[in-house]
Amino acid sequence: MSERFITSTLNRKDGSSDNLLRPARFSEFPGQQDAKVLLELMVSAAVKRDEPLEHILLSGPPGLGKTSLAYIIANEKGCSLKSSSGPAIEKPGDLAGLLTSLTEGDILFIDEIHRLNPVVEEYLYSAMEDFFIDIVLEQGPGARSVRLNIPHFTLLGATTRQGMLSAPLRSRFSVNVRLDYYDDASLMEIIKRSARILNTDIEDDGALELARRCRGTPRIANNLLRMARNYAQVKADSVITAEVAALAINMLKIDPDGLDDIDNRILEAIIRNFNGGPVGVKNIAVTVGEEEGTLEEVYEPFLIQKGYLIRTPRGRIVTAKAYEKLGLPPSAAARNNDNSNQMNLF
Repeated sequence: MSERFITSTLNRKDGSSDNLLRPARFSEFPGQQDAKVLLELMVSAAVKRDEPLEHILLSGPPGLGKTSLAYIIANEKGCSLKSSSGPAIEKPGDLAGLLTSLTEGDILFIDEIHRLNPVVEEYLYSAMEDFFIDIVLEQGPGARSVRLNIPHFTLLGATTRQGMLSAPLRSRFSVNVRLDYYDDASLMEIIKRSARILNTDIEDDGALELARRCRGTPRIANNLLRMARNYAQVKADSVITAEVAALAINMLKIDPDGLDDIDNRILEAIIRNFNGGPVGVKNIAVTVGEEEGTLEEVYEPFLIQKGYLIRTPRGRIVTAKAYEKLGLPPSAAARNNDNSNQMNLF
């Protein structure tokens, strides 16, 4: 079987594009070992049987490599990939156009699939299970239905909010692969690989400094690498050392623990304005000037993972670690929260 690499026509203007930094093979994709083993097994089995892959759902926080994995799967399978996003497929006709353009064994990748129009989602059910869709033409007494047969294809869905997927859609995926935040060792490997592609010299301690500050997320790691590269070329000897990396990232107001300005404002607001909590996300959003959804999807997961914040049925509560982070004496409530509120997590 000849190798076919699936590349996008977007963002190919320069060597710093995200597209060129995307790995093309499983062997080039660091971290997420359990997910890789499972996906490699599925792809290898499908190749041996010369059959289309089963439908796969990729879930997890933004920036962890769901889109990269979709392209890797297509490359390893040796098939074509057509991509879209949930909000872009507004009506059944849009979906029909995508599906009828596929050939046998192709992959349809839908990013943010939880944002599909419910009407469009219902058409997707028959497409995934029986490989046809019924399109209703016209309205009223003259309405008629036309059945469109679809080649056997694979649907790859990606979502940052798996809980927002309807049960019928979620159950039609054969496998649900969840991606988690990366450890420092995997992030260092990603950063050094990206540095080689960008023709940037980086020392191991410089890569470690960037890895510690990127919130366990490769997308952020690559963004920080570009910032460090700019700083090194202008203010250093074009070599990213630990000191150069720290000075560059400090300009973005990201501290050594990976918390940015908004993270610290969230913790400070809960402590100073709401006595450490519990407080609802609406009040926090108004206080720091951010959208509720942004707080819940972008900031809270990292703060919870790092032990600065607890989410309980009564609201958000900061821990004694957050007081220590901000240089404030922990309240008695915070000390009690660390010991007694773990059982209230949800």
